[in-house]
Amino acid sequence: MSANDWLEADWPAPAKVRTLATTRSGGVSQPPYASLNLGAHVGDEPEAVAANRARLRDELPAEPAWLNQVHGVTVVDAAAVGASAPDADASFSRAPGVVCAAMTADCLPVLLCDEAGTVVAAAHAGWRGLCEGVIEAAVAAMNEPPSRLMAWLGPAIGPDAFEVGAEVRQAFLAQDPAAEAAFVDIDNGKYLADIYALARLRLEKLGVARVYGGDFCTVIDRDRFFSYRRDGVTGRMASLIWLEN
Repeated sequence: MSANDWLEADWPAPAKVRTLATTRSGGVSQPPYASLNLGAHVGDEPEAVAANRARLRDELPAEPAWLNQVHGVTVVDAAAVGASAPDADASFSRAPGVVCAAMTADCLPVLLCDEAGTVVAAAHAGWRGLCEGVIEAAVAAMNEPPSRLMAWLGPAIGPDAFEVGAEVRQAFLAQDPAAEAAFVDIDNGKYLADIYALARLRLEKLGVARVYGGDFCTVIDRDRFFSYRRDGVTGRMASLIWLEN
């Protein structure tokens, strides 16, 4: 891997807060997983996934706290995650050198930290988890006033590509009528949904005013990102955050 193979959060976080968001580049996997697939559950060769994770590990202070993501709202302490990935969709850490990770290929990765650099978190927010409150759960687990937090929204499906049914729109409206602004009617009971706008709305309601990122589209930017919606069989990227020792 080289510095061209990943992104870093563009936000005014403390220097001790470090981030890395992988792209599809820099690995050894063959099509349709080319090339830095980090997902062990998508049908790729196990040896290739292991080699890709080893390349990623070279850029990190420790092996990431990998989760078995289930589109829920469970949050775990990344320092307590062992070799067997727990069923969870977010993790937090106050311990230096512990890497929180969210794996995605269209779903929204949300990275969080406090302004003092004492706690970090990563959340996997597909539409179900986002609607049910995974961001709220992650913020609660950080145990800091939301006004002292900031968030970065990583690579996800963009508002011009995320077509959903009326049931998705209704699920969000049942939680907050203001979510209506994040949906565009395209007829026949279908809508374009802006997952970034939906996440910003949740963060703002919590009191997290400093929100950055949110200008990617994994579907359209096929050279940089994996997209399940676009390709079906594809790899997975990771958005990671940790506190430096």
